[in-house]
Amino acid sequence: MFSYVSAEDRVPADHPLRPIRALVDEILRDMSREFDGLYARVGRPSIPPERLLRAQLLQLFYSIRSERLLMEQLDYNILFRWFVGLEMDEPIWVPTVFTKNRDRLLNQEVARQFLQRVVDRASAWMSDEHFTVDGTLIEAWASQKSFQPKDGPPEGDGRNFHGQTRTNDTHASKTDPDARLYRKSFQSEARLAYLGHVLMENRHGLIVDGMATTADGHAERDAALLMLQKHARPSRPRTLGADKLFDTRDFVDVTRQLGYTPHVSQNVKRTGGSAIDRRTTRHAGYEISQACRPRIERVFGWLKPLAGLRKVKLRGLDKVDSLFVFACAAFNLRRLPRLIAMAAPPA
Repeated sequence: MFSYVSAEDRVPADHPLRPIRALVDEILRDMSREFDGLYARVGRPSIPPERLLRAQLLQLFYSIRSERLLMEQLDYNILFRWFVGLEMDEPIWVPTVFTKNRDRLLNQEVARQFLQRVVDRASAWMSDEHFTVDGTLIEAWASQKSFQPKDGPPEGDGRNFHGQTRTNDTHASKTDPDARLYRKSFQSEARLAYLGHVLMENRHGLIVDGMATTADGHAERDAALLMLQKHARPSRPRTLGADKLFDTRDFVDVTRQLGYTPHVSQNVKRTGGSAIDRRTTRHAGYEISQACRPRIERVFGWLKPLAGLRKVKLRGLDKVDSLFVFACAAFNLRRLPRLIAMAAPPA
C-alpha cells in the first residue's frame, strides 16, 4: 500500500551530473558564510540560495528557455529534483522566485565568487602562462522599435524607422536603456546588444575570467585589459593570443606593461601597419598561440546556443553580466569532471 521513491537510488551511479553535483556541493559549502547574510530574518522562510544556484545551473546545462519551463521540469523530473536537493513530495517554487531574488542572490557579486571558486578547483588543470582573449555579441531583449530619440517624441509613427539616422548618442532603447546599437562587422546588421568577454587558458580551453559590457568599438580591448590586469603576474612571463581586432599600438603596449607577450594576429591592412613585428612572430610560441586561439570559439559555441546567451532574456547590464559570469562557471563545471577522470593534474 505504501511506496517510498528515493531520488538518490533512481539516478544512475555513472550519470554525468553526479561528479558535477559533487563539485558544486563542495563550492557551495565554501560559500556558506556568504549565504548566511542572504537569508531573510523576518517574514516567510527564504529559499536556500544553494538550491536556486543549482536550479540555474540546470537551466544552463539543459538549454531550458525560461524559469516557467524550469519549474515544470522540476515538478516531475526526478533527476532535476535530486540535483537541486528537493524531496520527492516537496512543493516547487513559483517561477517569479528567480525575478525576486536576482538583486539579493543571483547578482554579480555571487556570480563572480562562484566563478572564482570554480577556477580555484580547476587550477591544477589550467595553464598559468598561456591565455587567449576574445569577445562575442549578445543580442539584447529589446526590439529595434524601442530604440527611440532620447529627447523628444519618436520620428514618424515610431514603427517605420527605415531611412532615419539613429545613433547611440541620440537614441536609446526604452525597453533596455543599457543596450547599444552595434554591428559585429560591416557586412552584418546593427542590433541592440551587449558584448560578452572571455579570458581562456590554452591548455584545456577552460575559462579563467569573463564579463559582459555595453557594446561599442573599444569594449573588447578595454574588457580584455581589465581581465588581464586582474590576473597579471609581472614576475612570470606569459603569452596572450587574440585576433586582429586587438592589433593596435595601445593594446599591445599595455599588454606588455602587464607582463604578457602579445601573440596577436597581425592586421596587415591596418593603417600604419601591424603592431606585431618579427620580434614576436619569429618565435615558435607565436605559432602555438595562434593554433590554440580558435579554441575560444568552442566556449562561445556552448555559451550562446546551448546556454541560451545568443539572445539574453534579461534587461540591464548588471543582470546580463551576472548571468554571463555564471554561465562561464557552468562551462568549466561541465568540462572539469572529464579532465579529472582522464588524468591526474600535471606536475
